[in-house]
Amino acid sequence: MSKNEKKEMYAAEVDKTQLKHQGRLAQTGVYLGKLFRMFIFQSDWKVFPMAAVIAGLVCYVVGESLFKTMEGTLLGSFAVSCICIWNGFFNSIQVICRERPIIKREHRSGMHITSYVLAHMIYQACLCLGQTLVTLYIFKLMKIQFPAGSLISGSVTLDLAITIFLTTYAADMMSLMISSFVRSTTTAMTVMPFLLIFQLVFSGGFFSLSGAALKLTDFTVAKWGLTALCSQGHYNELPMVSIWNNLKKLNSVEIDGEQPLHEVFYMIEQTEGGREEIMLKCAEYNQKPEYDSEPETVLMCWSRLSFFIVIFACLSVASLEYVDRDKR
Repeated sequence: MSKNEKKEMYAAEVDKTQLKHQGRLAQTGVYLGKLFRMFIFQSDWKVFPMAAVIAGLVCYVVGESLFKTMEGTLLGSFAVSCICIWNGFFNSIQVICRERPIIKREHRSGMHITSYVLAHMIYQACLCLGQTLVTLYIFKLMKIQFPAGSLISGSVTLDLAITIFLTTYAADMMSLMISSFVRSTTTAMTVMPFLLIFQLVFSGGFFSLSGAALKLTDFTVAKWGLTALCSQGHYNELPMVSIWNNLKKLNSVEIDGEQPLHEVFYMIEQTEGGREEIMLKCAEYNQKPEYDSEPETVLMCWSRLSFFIVIFACLSVASLEYVDRDKR
């Protein structure tokens, strides 16, 4: 047995003689202590610098237009949702399946599955909170312009923090549920890319979906994280610049030796507020009611994400209650 395996066994083992005499709350504390020891000895703290690197890359690519233009807000909100889902998936995709034999043995010795899952929920919530703070710190460090005006709490930063945390935590709990279903880390890592692709394709942000495919978006974490961020970013109130930029490419087109579009663009740009007015007019025809900057929109998204968290946790408990029947 390798040194790392010994550490894992030491961190995972709980005194079986005490489990029989402890209630659910006490057992939760025991397992929570074990998880925080694993945070140190198994280097779970690495999720924080990883979150910082990913957030930095996203800011570098889309940070210039995030919360400034309609397209930039949609693209940036999609990217931030990807950050949350990626962080959440990697936090917990292997945490249960890698110690399944230990869970079976300790369950037979008196361990309550609810205590075990609750300890994981608290621990994963701490990881997600840390990742949220790291992400927001990187945003501030790279001078991302946050939206003007809070919709819920009075603080834009706090509103964004709650959205990022709930999106990350919902993805984390989904990953924890998958980890409780599968029997090996290999299977978990095989399933994860398919889950990630499903979340991104059915986020409802970039791909034109209709019919049954559109209804599937309601069952993704990505959709509600993306919707909340677009609503908080005042998506429907921002200018749309892509149409203007594409038209500007026709500036030098010649017709009968003349450049009529050049003169039109020159007149528009010389008119005070002319270009901005056209951009806002273009945006009017591309507004989405689901992204309205209303408190009700954000609260609905938060409630959906919270609902996912509870459902995934309950399914994790239900799955592990039958761990004794696992013969593989």
